[in-house]
Amino acid sequence: MIIEPRMRGFICLTAHPQGCAQNVVNQINYVKSRGAIDGPKRVLVIGASTGFGLSSRITAAFGSGAATIGVFFEKPAQEGKTASPGWYNSAAFQQEAKKAGLYARSINGDAFSDEIKNKTIDLIKKDLGQIDLVIYSLASPVRTHPKTGVTHRSVLKPLGGVFSNKTVDFHTGVVSTVTIQPGTDEDVANTVAVMGGEDWKMWIDEMMKAGVLADNAVTVAYSYIGPAVTEAVYRKGTIGKAKDDLEATAFTITDDMKGINGKAYVSVNKALVTQASSAIPVIPLYISLLYKTMKEKHIHEGCIEQIQRLYADRLYTGKQVPVDVSGRIRIDDWEMRDDVQEKVATLWEEATTETLPAIGDLAGYKTEFLNLFGFAVPGVTYGEDTNELVDVEGLI
Repeated sequence: MIIEPRMRGFICLTAHPQGCAQNVVNQINYVKSRGAIDGPKRVLVIGASTGFGLSSRITAAFGSGAATIGVFFEKPAQEGKTASPGWYNSAAFQQEAKKAGLYARSINGDAFSDEIKNKTIDLIKKDLGQIDLVIYSLASPVRTHPKTGVTHRSVLKPLGGVFSNKTVDFHTGVVSTVTIQPGTDEDVANTVAVMGGEDWKMWIDEMMKAGVLADNAVTVAYSYIGPAVTEAVYRKGTIGKAKDDLEATAFTITDDMKGINGKAYVSVNKALVTQASSAIPVIPLYISLLYKTMKEKHIHEGCIEQIQRLYADRLYTGKQVPVDVSGRIRIDDWEMRDDVQEKVATLWEEATTETLPAIGDLAGYKTEFLNLFGFAVPGVTYGEDTNELVDVEGLI
């Protein structure tokens, strides 16, 4: 079939298998170009098919030669209907790992469920014995609690008052004002249930009970803080409460792992174009201005650059992992530099529909959004007949 991007709001309904595969190869080549990392050898990535999770799996495998197990929840293709991009990403990763002689197995299912946790632990016992590093990178907006059966849905709302500020429709480039009503206590509870630390802790608890975490094992979850301009709708909103819970859970998990001298960290990462961030008001405009600024200063990073730096310069240096006063790894340090944030704040005040093409990087934003789905990737020939039916080798 001829596969083209088909948009509905902030979602692309199609994905291109060759484009997704090229994206994976590009990330692998970047990691290889940076040299070997004296890192983990047996790695579990929960949420392994896109974004930071995919980059974490690639960096472990091709940076330190790790055997990897990836857990994700992706949709396979049907005849005449493409798979989700994460499916194609995972298929490409498996192929490249096989070529490189690396162990790689994948599990497709609901990572929040007891079933998938047990299935993963059984696979670890059978094939790897124990795990050195657990990356927790789930980005689902919905969670059915495995114990109560209740389905929780996260929401993006401010707290304590109505929020109004600029945003941009990245498809059209129109800058407008968005107004969001405040969330309720129920909204907070649901968002924390989905995006907080409970499920992360459940994974580690079950792995500890099963004895599949190695001595000195590390687990890392990902978070975001961001600037003042996004604070009301993000860090001080419903999602911020979930991130607070996630970050507090790291200390609890570390206590639970004392018997194996293990450690749990939260890594605060940079703002990047993802399916989730594209749907958050204010964020696309901020990212457009941020990208322009960081590219001019030659410090722009995508997912793979962030995670390679996290592994090589923070987690696996042979020294104590540097953290901030709240115990978090700050790999968003370049984004949050004073000179970067001061410039973005100035541009924010100037941003209109007319000025944005010159002062922001909306074109870069659009390209990166399309790249998420395998489109607009250099080196890929589009417009040709493409087989949408791609298998994920090593799928358990």
